[in-house]
Amino acid sequence: MALALTRNIVIFGETGAGKSSIINLMAGQQIAHISPDTNRCTLHWTEYPITFENGTRYKVFDTVGLEEPRLQTGDYLTAISNAYGLINTLKERGGVNLLLFCIRGGRVTATMQNNYRLFFEFLCEEKVPLALVITNLEREDRMEDWYTRNMGYLEKYNIRSAGHACITAANLLDGRHRDKYEESRGILRRAVEAHCNASMEGWTGGQGWLASFISKLVEFVVGRPQKTDIIGILTKRCGMTKEVARQVAQQIRDENQS
Repeated sequence: MALALTRNIVIFGETGAGKSSIINLMAGQQIAHISPDTNRCTLHWTEYPITFENGTRYKVFDTVGLEEPRLQTGDYLTAISNAYGLINTLKERGGVNLLLFCIRGGRVTATMQNNYRLFFEFLCEEKVPLALVITNLEREDRMEDWYTRNMGYLEKYNIRSAGHACITAANLLDGRHRDKYEESRGILRRAVEAHCNASMEGWTGGQGWLASFISKLVEFVVGRPQKTDIIGILTKRCGMTKEVARQVAQQIRDENQS
């Protein structure tokens, strides 16, 4: 009997958006410890296996997003190394099947917009379905009402999604709020199942994706990184030969000139 396919999900958002709580809600138990991302670098990730009651298996990659709208050069170089490692790891596991973008119910910030672009546009080249997970909605009479009110507002800022889940991931609630926590598990799992199904192949990085990613990410950087810095990170951190690193650097130059 063939082993069931494991689908890969990349979950991202700012610190405080509740990624760890969402992972625990989805799993039905505490598997992710709630801790700030501030001591970890952009695109650093931690993996968590989750199996639903119907036997469907997922691997969730809890990935650090941007904490500020802009990156310093050192953070940019580290993000390149982390992105290279993340996509290669996902490629070995069959690719990325779904992006979960976690936001708190509230106003759209520049950091939120840039996180959306970092993962959906830059990293995954708009080839992976993205579902929004809006948290902190336990005070809504109907949690879905938040999306009805704010859908146009999100689209105004070019944050578009294939689906969404309006939930609360706070598990220390009581009374009717506790009911909303249990309801949220079903809402979240249905959103995952709807946009992460067996018929979809995982995205594994297109031709020249790394050069494209590096070129696009420069937009978020304070200052201008040097070509030698990029070649250095590709050889020392990513394990490329100097020849391959120079080829990537040339692709970046070609991208910037096109």
